[in-house]
Amino acid sequence: MTIKALPDHLINQISAGEVVERPSSVVKELVENSLDAGAHRVKVILEQGGKRAIRVVDDGAGMRRDELALSLHRHATSKIASLEDLQRVVTMGFRGEALPSMASVSRLDLASKHAEATHGWSIKVRRGEISDPEPSAIHSGTRVDVQDLFYNVPARRKFLRGDRTEFNHVDLLMRRFALARFDVGFELEHNGKSTSVLTPAISEAEQDRRIDRVMGREFLEHSIRINQQRGEIGVHGWVAEPRYNRARADRQFFFVNGRAVRDRVISHAVRKAFQDVIFHGRHPAFVLFMELPPEGVDVNVHPQKLEVRFRDARSVHDFLFSALHHALADAGSGAPRPGAGLLDPGPVAVDVYPPTQVGMAMPVRDQLSAYSRLLGPSSVSSSRLGGSDNATVDPGQGPQGEVPPLGFALAQLHGVYILSQNTEGLVMTDMHAAHERITYEQLKSRYGEEGIKSQRLLVPVSIKLSETEADLAEAQKDALKNLGLVLDRSGPETVLLREVPSLLAHSDAARLLQDVLSDIASLGESQRVEEESNEILSTMACHGSVRANRQLTLPEMNALLRAMERTERSGHCNHGRPTWVQLDMPMLDRLFLRGR
Repeated sequence: MTIKALPDHLINQISAGEVVERPSSVVKELVENSLDAGAHRVKVILEQGGKRAIRVVDDGAGMRRDELALSLHRHATSKIASLEDLQRVVTMGFRGEALPSMASVSRLDLASKHAEATHGWSIKVRRGEISDPEPSAIHSGTRVDVQDLFYNVPARRKFLRGDRTEFNHVDLLMRRFALARFDVGFELEHNGKSTSVLTPAISEAEQDRRIDRVMGREFLEHSIRINQQRGEIGVHGWVAEPRYNRARADRQFFFVNGRAVRDRVISHAVRKAFQDVIFHGRHPAFVLFMELPPEGVDVNVHPQKLEVRFRDARSVHDFLFSALHHALADAGSGAPRPGAGLLDPGPVAVDVYPPTQVGMAMPVRDQLSAYSRLLGPSSVSSSRLGGSDNATVDPGQGPQGEVPPLGFALAQLHGVYILSQNTEGLVMTDMHAAHERITYEQLKSRYGEEGIKSQRLLVPVSIKLSETEADLAEAQKDALKNLGLVLDRSGPETVLLREVPSLLAHSDAARLLQDVLSDIASLGESQRVEEESNEILSTMACHGSVRANRQLTLPEMNALLRAMERTERSGHCNHGRPTWVQLDMPMLDRLFLRGR
């Protein structure tokens, strides 16, 4: 066959194979164009899930008469003009492929009115033929009608799903847009019925209401607001505390410079931040926005612009992990306070006190003595209390009227739960889960201070790798040694592993090394050894913690509560279970119908 140039219509249909996958792909491209045009309100109207008809109407800047036909040519755009513009894209779209691709697989009508024009203009596209512009009654902005999607490509049309499925894809897409742009109002209509109307949300209260509408009330009630900045990189938004988790990753929205993206670096940073506070197999929920200089991220790596590539992925990963880690640490420790980041809460021993009648108030001096023995003399100062030796401590009052976040212990329930009173009401604490978290953080802290100790294998393990992996292992020999993995290269595709981390002496050495090398190749570093070591430390903490059905004295219970308040992420055990629950006075009043 001789080489020849393809006709434009066929080129557009090939491009449509990448850009237009289903009705939601059309809506995505059109709404992005509306946002780039400065629209404050966008309305999407569907028929039969978008298979029969899609209409997107906005109040943006609009187009002039001579720009209508030009917008339907490939690579015609107002958003970039040079390579420098492409390297720092700030708009949602920039390739100029969307409209001609849609027009090649549908019947497309386009109407628009420029802000400076006296009236609007419209054109039609049928089988690649563009009509002459005609006057239109459109008042402002742009209206795009896409009818009979894939009518001329039957093979593609057969792959579309049912109306409800296709509508659900569009609905999810509109949720993403609603989260990405709080300053824009969105409306979605299906088969003549309005399904969602969201007005612009400018104030913090209005943004919370939009989060409520899009993510659900439960997410909002369990979410933590974060706002972190490091140099030119910032992240803000909402992240749900670990007790609100999902069986699927369907409540995860991440935006980079306003663009919804999927990225392996981001996913790894989030997973690492939640690894000690969420059940295995469960997924966290969040709505997060990252802002960084446009030149720091390449958005031109995916046909549908769903993926990005960071110029400095390591910095982005570390910053996001740090921001989430500290947010979860503060939220999981009862209440934000000075010293919440301390990892060493002091030893927690539960066998050193004589039995005391549960629920009985104790003399001040005895209370101070118990706290001092457990947490150190600096934890409670007798000079702040004053009073006589025979004074008693009201469980609802602390030194000078101060009440700790988790309150003071009142009693123990069935040897499992500690009941305490704070300023809000009643706190119920799972003593085993709480002590497990405290012990686990202590073990991690000590393990981190002592460093990773390696253990020499009696017989070195020969591990078969690819030549690329063997080259990487040889190049990263010092980094691997810091992780407790000591090896020598013994062939083009073989290494001899001589030492492994002592905590992982009985693990699968070959799999561990391959996983570590995979992490280093993709992320530039690996936490694989740390993660697997933490699994073992978690098991040790579980077996070393106070068990259920164990009777504790009031000093022991109070000491456990104080240690929780000084421990990172103490709101959840290392398996992801909550360690305490707050029942405030309004909730208790509702239970007993008080005031009705």
